Formats: sequence, structure tokens, C-alpha cells
Amino acid sequence: MASPLSFSSRSPLLSLPSSQPKSPPFRPPILHGYSLIRSKSPSLTIIRAKNDKGDGIAPPDRLLSAACYLYPFLDGVQYGKYVITQFPAFQLLLQPLVPAIRLFKGFPLNGLLIFFTLYFAVVRNPGSFSRFVRFNTMQAIVLDVLLIFPDLLERSFSPRGGVGLDLIMSLDSTVFLFLLVSLVYGSSSCLFGQIPKLPIVAEAAERQVM
Repeated sequence: MASPLSFSSRSPLLSLPSSQPKSPPFRPPILHGYSLIRSKSPSLTIIRAKNDKGDGIAPPDRLLSAACYLYPFLDGVQYGKYVITQFPAFQLLLQPLVPAIRLFKGFPLNGLLIFFTLYFAVVRNPGSFSRFVRFNTMQAIVLDVLLIFPDLLERSFSPRGGVGLDLIMSLDSTVFLFLLVSLVYGSSSCLFGQIPKLPIVAEAAERQVM
């Protein structure tokens, strides 16, 4: 009588293939505009956009994006009247922009016309402009829209002295300095091909740009 643990040589349990086909080595796909970063783990590959460091952003896109940040600054330059009076050095800083300021303020509807032009011709036109240009343009638009709030405060209170006037002076000076910093930071970042993230307005711009 055969032992219950003995198997026939013809049993399928003992028939093993002599060799198994080896899977071809992994070759990362070719991605235009992206770079592949290998980690210490051989199974992990990180894809990073080259545009994070400005690679691939055309010079015209950089110049156009940088110029967009002039729009909110020119529209809100009047908030700097107290700062310019107290610190004459700002007059020298703004001297190159005087022709642009006069041209912008020369017609009351210039701000509204530029708003609609930038929004519908640039932001809502992905077929003609890159996302880099449209995002920076939208940031400038949102920044300009926020100027409605200090304008409403001045029209509502308009104090002639005392603590109220001090508060308005502080508010106007803060708005002006924020616009100036946004202009310098936004424009310089665009010229270097980097994406500036302005506080308050960056998230709103992201939601508008697809």
C-alpha cells in the first residue's frame, strides 16, 4: 500500500516550468516640460514641472505678466498721498511712473476698460495665453478689486481731524505700501519666470484660472 504522502511524478503539483519570462526593465516615459526625480526607493518616481524654476516660460510671457501688476498700482496710487508727503524719497521712486500715472488717470473709465480687457481677452482666453500669464493677470485683477473696500471707507467716513483722520491715514498708507510691494515682488518674480503668490489674492486667482 502506497504511503498517503507519496506523489506521482506525473502529478501537476510537481510540474514546474523550467524558466519564467522576465519582465522588461522599467523605462520612464518621455514627458515634455517635466523632469523625473528618482528617490532612494526604486519604486518611487516623482514628476516635477520644469516651470517651477522658470524653465520653458517665454520672455514675452514674462514681460506681459510683469506689466499686469502695474494696473492695480496705478489704480491705487492716490492712497500714497500721505506717505509721499512724509517721505519725499518716494517721489524719486515714483518719478519714472509719472507719465503712466497721468495717462491712467487722464480718463475716468480707463480702469474699467482695462479691467474688462484683461479679464475677457487674457484670463478667459486660454487658447492665446499661457496659464502663467493668465494667473498673474488674474492676481492683478483681484488685487485691484480689493481697492473697493478702502475707497468705501473713505467715502463713508471722510474725517477731517482727530483719531478718525489718523486711522484713514494709516489705512491709506498701508494700502499704498502693499500695492508697491506687490508691484515689485510680482513683477520681479515674473521677469525671472517664477510664479508669485500674493497673500489674500492668490487663492482667488487660482479658482478663476483653469
